[in-house]
Amino acid sequence: MSSACAALLIVDVQVDFCPGGALPVPDGDQVIPALNRAIGYFRSRGWPIYASRDWHPADSGHFLAFGGRWPAHCVAETPGAAFHPDLHLPADTIVVSKGLERTDDGYSAFGGIKDSGEQLMDDLSQRRIARLYVGGLATEYCVRASVIDARTAGLTVTVLVDAVAGIERDDTGRAFEDMHAAGAILGQSDELDTPAESRKNIGTG
Repeated sequence: MSSACAALLIVDVQVDFCPGGALPVPDGDQVIPALNRAIGYFRSRGWPIYASRDWHPADSGHFLAFGGRWPAHCVAETPGAAFHPDLHLPADTIVVSKGLERTDDGYSAFGGIKDSGEQLMDDLSQRRIARLYVGGLATEYCVRASVIDARTAGLTVTVLVDAVAGIERDDTGRAFEDMHAAGAILGQSDELDTPAESRKNIGTG
């Protein structure tokens, strides 16, 4: 398998997490133009694009009806679990499904698997990817968990701040602080041509 300089990870940009869905992130669909810009950048270089998705069983313990904290959302094989139709994912996008088991909340993409059963980190390692760019939903939950796990695994991580959205402003701000404290770089989708070592961390609002 050929090596790549970097990869893009798009976290959970699914119908149920966007306005009109079962568990919408306010303005969740507003991240899509920035993500599509990032997708175009990575496609032009032939670099891998990953997309994680919640793929819960209907009786997931993650749901309120079964003792969890969330309304039912992103149930496997339902329309709400589909990627948002305006997200221009290429045909060779590497899909990572998470929250597959009844007892699995599935916050981090690094707890998910490909259709082959292979873990995300194993696939990244095989491709010799050491740098990961991350966008998606929601900032303070699945994005935060995925970024921190990526840093724990030793990856260099850039969070595309214009390509993420959160539920609560205060929680989102703390999530940015947590990700930055873990060593993630905070950047923008229009800075992708700027070398990471010369990029300044932007403010988190």
